[in-house]
Amino acid sequence: MPFIATKPAMATKPTRLAIFAATSGHSGVDRIVQNLTRQFDVWGLGVDLLHVRKHGPTVDGVGLSQARVIDLGTAHVATALPALVKYLRRERPVALLCDKDRVNRTAIVARHIARVPTQLGVRLGTAVSVNLAERGSFERFVQRLSMRHLYPLADRIIVPATAVKQDLQEFSGLPAAQIEVIRSPILTPTLHTLATQPVPHPWLAAGEPPVIMGLGELSYRKQFETLLQAFALVRRQRPCRLMILGRGRRRDTLLKLAHTLNIEQDMQLPGFQTNPYAYLSRARIFVLSSLWEGLPVALIEALGLQVPVVATDCPGGSAEVLTDTRCGTLVPRQDHQAMASAIHHWLDARPNPQALAATLAPYQVEQSAAAYLRALGIQISEQISGQRAPLTDALHRNPLA
Repeated sequence: MPFIATKPAMATKPTRLAIFAATSGHSGVDRIVQNLTRQFDVWGLGVDLLHVRKHGPTVDGVGLSQARVIDLGTAHVATALPALVKYLRRERPVALLCDKDRVNRTAIVARHIARVPTQLGVRLGTAVSVNLAERGSFERFVQRLSMRHLYPLADRIIVPATAVKQDLQEFSGLPAAQIEVIRSPILTPTLHTLATQPVPHPWLAAGEPPVIMGLGELSYRKQFETLLQAFALVRRQRPCRLMILGRGRRRDTLLKLAHTLNIEQDMQLPGFQTNPYAYLSRARIFVLSSLWEGLPVALIEALGLQVPVVATDCPGGSAEVLTDTRCGTLVPRQDHQAMASAIHHWLDARPNPQALAATLAPYQVEQSAAAYLRALGIQISEQISGQRAPLTDALHRNPLA
């Protein structure tokens, strides 16, 4: 019989669920886990955030009464198996949610060894076949084999987009019935609160030229080189600036390209920002230039802040989000001319508020968090399903617009 979540009295020990995601601390997965953790806490569910080598999602403890960070005490996911088995036997969480293949495999084996009734949900956020395209044939074979034989031992496989589900089915041969599409919990009242905070950067002050913004790890997958080339074309015709928030190995490569394109005076890489939303809300356009994605979190956050989007029509969920052209434009991958044309359009246009509200409804934190609990065998009582934060109104207005 599934556990039914209710808001407990203060003296009641909370029912706990665990989340295991060995992340960097500043990725899209981190933001998803943070949003889920906060919403589960509102509903009276305790959450254990499991870390290895001090890697994993963290949540500012302000306002949280039930969340805990638990370091498994190991340096790598591969060596975390004994510690995870011990944790499951000791704490016996009602459910365990994992993210990324290596973590998923470890969790599946750990639950099998621990022999506990914990419900297990494994999540994959990106198109597997594309993510492995640059890997060796042996590694692809091993991952396909592990997915085909290990993943059916989980109770639910969760992906953020239909395109990711289809890709996973084709790659692994897993049955469609076991894979569930759940839109990620991206839009929260906190997003809009953070967006109104001041930004010290002079480019974002009133009266300055419009800023085109990118956001994410400075990596090959994000393909910011295409964005720089597109910006160079736009900059020749009108005043504007380019800012990319994030850090990564390709920083020097991008700076050299900016010099070659003669845009270095109008392009900046301010690095990772703890509050990117204050920057993003003041941008004129957000551009996602990726070669592949799962569900692009930053794209949805930009739309939630009423910033129009130009995105590559890449494998993953971008096309599923931008189904209404009144919100943004899809362009082919690595086509800087098409990207430049779309940027030109949105420098002179604004997204339609009604189209935005319809597009963003599935990504509200309460709706997504409830879907995650159902997938983990945790039913939502009427008591907490009626607890809605005043988010809907925020989607219709941007205090900075």
